[in-house]
Amino acid sequence: EPPHWRLNEDMLKSVFNSKTKAVLFNNPLNPSAVVYPREDLELLARYCQEFDVIAICDEVWEHVTFDEHKHIPLITIPGMRDRTIKVGSAGKIFSLTGWKIGFVCAAPPLLRVAAKVHQFLTFTTAPNLQAAVAYGLGKSDDYFLSMRKDLTRSRDRLTRGLESLGFPVLRSQGTYFLTVDLSPLGLNESDTEFCWRIVKDYKVAAIPVSAFYEQDAVTSVVRFCFAKKDETLDTALERLSDAVRGRKR
Repeated sequence: EPPHWRLNEDMLKSVFNSKTKAVLFNNPLNPSAVVYPREDLELLARYCQEFDVIAICDEVWEHVTFDEHKHIPLITIPGMRDRTIKVGSAGKIFSLTGWKIGFVCAAPPLLRVAAKVHQFLTFTTAPNLQAAVAYGLGKSDDYFLSMRKDLTRSRDRLTRGLESLGFPVLRSQGTYFLTVDLSPLGLNESDTEFCWRIVKDYKVAAIPVSAFYEQDAVTSVVRFCFAKKDETLDTALERLSDAVRGRKR
């Protein structure tokens, strides 16, 4: 739930029960651009252990964090070493999403099962791409810090621009995205309707966050991507100059 997107006791209590076998957990979280703090992870870990649940963790954005936010893998929380499957993605780290190269960390019993599943999903992955990713993962910390610095600058550029136009931006803690909560604007349209309108009237694409929900969707938040060239961001902002007031250009 916006604006903080945090986990809480009531949320977990409502979905964990004796039938729960696994949870899927994305951190840093796309689309809401949140990096979960330790207290949220410890809360989730407590429920996983209480109900004997495996956590399958999508942590593909682990290196794309901003400001003072630090990614903490759930597998490092006490009691989670033998019940967590940690999934990473070179595509997000190196901006090569088309390569579809990832990696998995888990205790041997879980990893054996994950390997069997992978064989039936993707029979083989190009060895030359694997070698390239291994080279990339061996880079010094300077590469990763530089990557974050460049993305932070783009995030701030788009944030300032949207705020200057009157968009209520929710601060992005990680990922390539930032979100805008339309509810204070009184536009009388859902996130989906807003996204259709700005595509048709302004030729700017955004994603309605309600698309990520199975039920009880939040319908006032939209997601923008800032992993773009400066001129692309500036052009989008120029086109959106009247969007808050609902006027066509």
